[in-house]
Amino acid sequence: MRTFALIVVLLLTTLLALAPAALAQQGADANPPRPGFEVPLVTPGPGWKACPHCENEAYKKEDRKKANVDTRPFDAHDLSGIWSGTPNDLEVNGTPLDAKNVPPLTPYGQKLMQANQSTTAEWNSKDPVNMCDPMGWPRWIAYNFGFQFIVLPDRVLQFIEWGHTWRDIWTDGRKLPENPPIPRYLGYAVGHWEGDTFVVESNGYDDRSWLAGSGANGTKKPSGYPHSDQMRVEERYKRINYGLLQFTITITDPKVYMAPWTTTGRITLLPNVELAEHFCVPSETIQFNNESTIPSLSKQ
Repeated sequence: MRTFALIVVLLLTTLLALAPAALAQQGADANPPRPGFEVPLVTPGPGWKACPHCENEAYKKEDRKKANVDTRPFDAHDLSGIWSGTPNDLEVNGTPLDAKNVPPLTPYGQKLMQANQSTTAEWNSKDPVNMCDPMGWPRWIAYNFGFQFIVLPDRVLQFIEWGHTWRDIWTDGRKLPENPPIPRYLGYAVGHWEGDTFVVESNGYDDRSWLAGSGANGTKKPSGYPHSDQMRVEERYKRINYGLLQFTITITDPKVYMAPWTTTGRITLLPNVELAEHFCVPSETIQFNNESTIPSLSKQ
């Protein structure tokens, strides 16, 4: 189990810090073939299902085909299910915030961005996730191993595999707190329906989290997109069909950004999986950094 956790830490560190290099290599390989049914599907045992990222693309496509995700009848007001991947790539890990449309930073935002700048050009050394700090919102959905909506009479629960945590989206008529007493990494969230669109509004965020990591830009070192405790987030989810979810996330933080920051995308339903446990374990993260990350950087 510890070996599996270390592999997860390796994947997280690699994807967050070295994504640009990975994309460049992928382009150079001109669509290398992906594993398929020749790879055995690993589950905990009979009656158990695989986790979202324990299935490769072949198994996911087969599950979606069997579930008739494009033609199956559905209730537009029922978001239930485990969502991960996109129509173009069922294996993609989350939907990152749209870095091409980042609004200009305020002078205060520029100071925060500078403070988040890495001490090395090879990786985001100041990224809070390197210490197993919570990712915060909406970074948790932008980098996820799958999440699950569960609809209850008074709230919608959003379970997140990475960190094995959940989020309460209250639908019982309460309003957002005007002055949240305690900041939260997942904020305070309320939801309501506008036609067939589920609208989530949230505030009260702990400003220690990042919205996203930023790669190196020219001679600049990697950094992280900040936010303040005044940030508000609006999410809009609409079920296009049984197996496809349209979403829009809009971040408004006038202390840090000079305009709202909006990201749109589509997430696919994975009909034959169940969430697993992916914790960031501090002792294993420290061990991995001491044995792998730091020695590799010192050789460069």
